[in-house]
Amino acid sequence: MDLFKTISAPSQGIYKEKMSKFIAFALPVESVEQAKATIKRIANEYHDARHCCWAYMIGTNRDVFLSSDNGEPSGTAGKPILGQINSFELTNIVIAVVRYFGGIKLGTSGLIEAYRQAAREAILAAHIIECHEQATLSFSFDYLAMNHVMRIIKSNNITIISQEFNNTCSITIRCDADLMPIVKDKLSSFITYHDS
Repeated sequence: MDLFKTISAPSQGIYKEKMSKFIAFALPVESVEQAKATIKRIANEYHDARHCCWAYMIGTNRDVFLSSDNGEPSGTAGKPILGQINSFELTNIVIAVVRYFGGIKLGTSGLIEAYRQAAREAILAAHIIECHEQATLSFSFDYLAMNHVMRIIKSNNITIISQEFNNTCSITIRCDADLMPIVKDKLSSFITYHDS
């Protein structure tokens, strides 16, 4: 069973150093596209900030990640943010840190510490949860099999993502990845088409 840790809801952290203000936003995401859209939204919302640096990590294997210094000296912002994601062993998360410059330069080590602490504050303010890797399944079945199919879905704590009921019914479900083979087996005599 593939378990992973993420945050349950958006959170925020603030770190101040020598009149510079670093506001960190941590948000749960499920894809690179969602992470990029979140970064863009925060950058637009805080367009008056000097920098919007960020990092994200996606996937149960924690193998899809990227970070950006967004104009700060190389390695002083994105890497420290990503370092905090790694320290807490999180995935499916994006952290963006906006910086309002206070007029006093912090130097390389000061920037690294500021971005690291801002990201850490956002993570500490979040609720960290342990999740199961999820799998989806789309399939069709005859309307006459409706009661059987719905009984299987309800008895296995499965989430319905979409459904369409006509003479031939279509449904897309999501459940824990390790449960999916069992669900497929139970549904096999009723479904006429499926893909995963």
